[in-house]
Amino acid sequence: MANKITFIGAGNMASAIIGGLIDSGVAPSTITATAPNDSELTSIKQRLGINTDTDNNAAVAEADVVVLAVKPQIMRNVCEALRDSVQRQQPLVISIAAGLDAGTIDQWLGGQNAMVRCMPNTPSLVGYGASGLYANANVSDAQRDVATQLMEAVGIVEWVEEEALLDAVTAVSGSAPAYFFLMFEAMEEAAVKLGLPAATARRLAIQTALGAATMAQQSDKDPATLKQNVMSPGGTTERAIQHMEEAQLRTTIADAMQACADRAQAMAKELSGS
Repeated sequence: MANKITFIGAGNMASAIIGGLIDSGVAPSTITATAPNDSELTSIKQRLGINTDTDNNAAVAEADVVVLAVKPQIMRNVCEALRDSVQRQQPLVISIAAGLDAGTIDQWLGGQNAMVRCMPNTPSLVGYGASGLYANANVSDAQRDVATQLMEAVGIVEWVEEEALLDAVTAVSGSAPAYFFLMFEAMEEAAVKLGLPAATARRLAIQTALGAATMAQQSDKDPATLKQNVMSPGGTTERAIQHMEEAQLRTTIADAMQACADRAQAMAKELSGS
């Protein structure tokens, strides 16, 4: 990736992506991260050996790629302050901020920018992320490749051709780590009631989820078939699955994901001021 990359914001997600890029062979000298104060940049500079700056405009001045990694609530102020620099430099702009659509950010940056909106998730922090990406009409094929490489540094990437589908991405992957954490929590509580120590139950549940995910990832069979392969007629697994089906688990999951997508849409309106 022969590009100069500037991260506006140096928080956990930016740090994870930068670390992944360096691990994949990107030279630290081509990466700059910014924050309002030097004290916020000391750790990332020492740990990763990248350039740092407290002046966003100076950091954007020679950037080929600008990654907006600040909180949605301050994005407008950050973008409007960067407008002239972005209009002069015309970099690829990638936003990893939740809830803000590409059109709104593009407008704050002066318009007609090559914009990619990304919906990552927290497993990106450990290199097992899943990110959904959307590109506006100003993004070239080469720039799409750059965005793909950047986010593949922390996991897998899936592109959507309609920005509205990022709400579905939010529901199936962006917010989904919490669904699995809830499952671990519930399984641990149930196992304790069955007599297991909490720590033992937690380790077993997490390892089982890791194993099941790995099997699903490596297998050419769909999840329904893998599930069926575990179930013996009249056995324990069949009884457990039957109970979940009777309790309308599928409906609960579908309703929760719809609520998540609906909230994503509402947040976009709130944050854009529309």
